[in-house]
Amino acid sequence: MNNDILLEIKGLRAAVEGREILKGVDLVIRRGEVHAVMGPNGAGKSTLGAVLAGRPTYEVTAGTVRYEGRDLLAMSPEERSWAGLFLSFQYPVEIPGVSITNFMKAAVNARRKAQGLSELTPGEYLKLLKEKMAFVQMKGEFARREVNVGFSGGEKKRNEIFQMAMLEPVLSILDETDSGLDVDALRIVAEGVNRMRTPQTASIVITHYQRLLEYIVPDVVHVLKDGRIVRTAGRELVDRIEKEGYESIDG
Repeated sequence: MNNDILLEIKGLRAAVEGREILKGVDLVIRRGEVHAVMGPNGAGKSTLGAVLAGRPTYEVTAGTVRYEGRDLLAMSPEERSWAGLFLSFQYPVEIPGVSITNFMKAAVNARRKAQGLSELTPGEYLKLLKEKMAFVQMKGEFARREVNVGFSGGEKKRNEIFQMAMLEPVLSILDETDSGLDVDALRIVAEGVNRMRTPQTASIVITHYQRLLEYIVPDVVHVLKDGRIVRTAGRELVDRIEKEGYESIDG
C-alpha cells in the first residue's frame, strides 16, 4: 500500500434495519488532504461517517476499508478511535453528570494507553486542557460543565472541535459541523480545523452547503447521490453545485 494513502474504500455497501443506504462507495484519501463529501438529503453522507467510525446500528454488507494499511472494518469503535479516527457528530449528544474535564481526561488517557504511553499527570493534563480551550476560543468555565448539557448549537459544535484538538486525530470526519452555526461560530470552528491540518493527517468534511467550504478549502470534492459517489473533482465543483444544484450532477 502507498504510504501516502491514509484511507482506501472499495465497493462499500451498508444498510440499516435491512435498508441499503451505501450502494458501492469507492474513495481514496491521502495524507495532507481535505475531502468534501456533498450531496442532497438522504444520499448517505452521514451513513458513510457512521460506518467509518464503527457505529453498530449500521451493517456493512460488502466492500473493504483500509486505514493506514489495516482492515478498519475488523476494528472496534474504540480501536478506531485509539488509532486516530475522529467523528464530529451532526447532533452531539448530552452526557449529564459528566464534566468536560473528566470526559476528556478519560478519552485522552485511554488513547495514550493504547499507544503504550503513560497517563498524563494532573498538571500536564490541565496545561493541555487550557491550551486547547484557548485554541477554539472556549471560556475556562466550560471545562466544569456537563458534556453538552445546556449548550447552544454553536457551543456543542465548538466543543466537538475542542475534543478534536485534544485528541489530535489522524483522520477527522466532520459530519455537517456547519449545521445551525452563525457566521462567527462557523469561522471559529473552521479556524480550529484549519490549524490542526498537517502533512500527515487528513479530513473528510460532510456538508450540504458551500459556506463551510469557503473557510475549510477542500482539495477534493465528491458528490454522493443515492448511496454512490457520482462525481469527483476539485474546488470548482462546489461553485457548480451552488449555481446549478445537485440535479445538474449526473448519477
